[in-house]
Amino acid sequence: MEVQETRVQTDRVLTIPNILSMARLLGVPLFLWLILRPEFGGPKSDGWALLVLMLSGVSDYLDGKLARRWNQISKLGRLLDPAADRLYILSTLVGLTWREILPLWLALALLARELMLLVMVGILRRHGYPPPQVNFLGKAATFNLMYAFPLLLLSDGTGWLASLAEVFGWAFAGWGTTLYWWAGILYVVQVRRLVKADTEAD
Repeated sequence: MEVQETRVQTDRVLTIPNILSMARLLGVPLFLWLILRPEFGGPKSDGWALLVLMLSGVSDYLDGKLARRWNQISKLGRLLDPAADRLYILSTLVGLTWREILPLWLALALLARELMLLVMVGILRRHGYPPPQVNFLGKAATFNLMYAFPLLLLSDGTGWLASLAEVFGWAFAGWGTTLYWWAGILYVVQVRRLVKADTEAD
């Protein structure tokens, strides 16, 4: 993570990138409902859940791309985009853990990292710094996890496709979790340096 401010190029709310991000947010409860349907006596809807997740990934790519190309980077967009990412990760963790596809310890490890990040953001704000921007390492971690979760969902079945999805799903989950914590630890180090510098300046 980098503690720096991305240049805001517009204060408009209804831009195409922001509408895409809002649509992604609206897809979160739908995605979670589709995953948990069989737990409440409904039919299995994993295919539809995977479709929602795939559309979310496409919109995630497009909103950032279009915001930069059309000079529509906004304060709202800077909030919506990471919020949608985290909510999809959270809803997937809840759904897959509930269905016992994902072990509880892994879900707790990822949630603990998010809690650590929230604490660091609070410290930054108290010292007058903006929320962090996601750097390459953080993006790589999210990329791996967003591949891992659909594959693990797909592995909850039978046949060669489910077996293959399980192998690759756990590979992406391992890499993603490691990178997620690595990015988090680097962020803690950066925050510590900033706070130390402020203290010495005072």
